Amino acid sequence: QVQLVESGGGLVQAGGSLRLSCAASGRTFSRYAMGWFRRAPGKEREFVAAISKSGGSTYYADSVKGRFTISRDNAKNTQFLQMNSLKPEDTAVYYCAAKSALYYSDNYYFTRPYDYDYWGQGTQVTVSS
Repeated sequence: QVQLVESGGGLVQAGGSLRLSCAASGRTFSRYAMGWFRRAPGKEREFVAAISKSGGSTYYADSVKGRFTISRDNAKNTQFLQMNSLKPEDTAVYYCAAKSALYYSDNYYFTRPYDYDYWGQGTQVTVSS
């Protein structure tokens, strides 16, 4: 069982930056591929970014590519999402997700929400124009 707790959300002006963190419980964080998803009001949950269990591979949605950076610190059981050049359309609740990747290669990542085993409670990001 893995528990995920997001933090770092808030209100920011367009063009600003935020850094989201996701702290995971347990001692096997390095066995999990991680991801970030978001859900805007009235919209479906959408993929934002993914990172392999080793941190060696990352993948981004086209809408955030070049602006967001996903990373992880396996020694601290934490993953991050650095969000720069924020736009009002980035306003959403952001969710951290974990996928057991014990039997996958070190650089495998996942982009579909139903691939993931564990989810955080979400953190609100609001970007004002």
